[in-house]
Amino acid sequence: MTATSNEPVLLRRDEGRVAILTLNRPKAMNALSGELIDALQAEFDRLAKDRDIRCVIIEAQGDRAFSTGHDLREVASTRDYAFHHSLLTRCSAMMLSVGRLPQPVIAKVKAVATAAGCQLVAACDLAVASNDATFATSGINNGLFCGTPSVSVGRNVGSKRALDMLFTGQFVDAATALRDGLVSRVVPAADLDRETMALADRIASQPPEQIASGKAMFHKHMEMNVDQAYAYATDFMAGAIQREDAQAGIDAFVNKKPKPAWKGK
Repeated sequence: MTATSNEPVLLRRDEGRVAILTLNRPKAMNALSGELIDALQAEFDRLAKDRDIRCVIIEAQGDRAFSTGHDLREVASTRDYAFHHSLLTRCSAMMLSVGRLPQPVIAKVKAVATAAGCQLVAACDLAVASNDATFATSGINNGLFCGTPSVSVGRNVGSKRALDMLFTGQFVDAATALRDGLVSRVVPAADLDRETMALADRIASQPPEQIASGKAMFHKHMEMNVDQAYAYATDFMAGAIQREDAQAGIDAFVNKKPKPAWKGK
């Protein structure tokens, strides 16, 4: 399907417990315009309150790109600092919302993900890429250092690999992205839809309260030093053991009972 001016820039469909968000600007290579950033933010705000959805997939329309980052035509339309600052502030808030959702978020990546498009992949909890996908923080090639993408990309791949990407603007292939931690799985292009949905369904079948609280705990402790992280994770896990879903699951394992139906499903 090809987007027109009358079509929404973001589509949503739900398949069981999984919400699938589709970037719908294929003619613009799914560039993150202000309109698309705001649409993503609005959908994340809705999903944050949706207890029926257990996992989220972000995909893109068309075969040319997952996303090429900010819409440079929009950026070039003005030299007004306030306009650019607002655009980037809204984009950063949207990226942060991905990590703050209770549901795990999976990027499904085919073709290219560059600049803020690569940032969106890095901001997701998980990313499944086709084996022909490529990634770059390529702003420097257009005279602009990818400052905001460096935040999430650097936290995925580490400083030296991130700076290599940021300084050179060169593309890395899916195998390199997997090795460096930018994506979590690489699959044949023909299997991308099926494998991503299978991962989402597997996550959606797990105890939802443990997944939601565990995601929040993980992202919080990753910003701590090791001593603080262990203390925080110890408190979390001791409390998690007391929860009904953990008690039921441990009892089923110890006493060889059938797997329980998780509370809230």
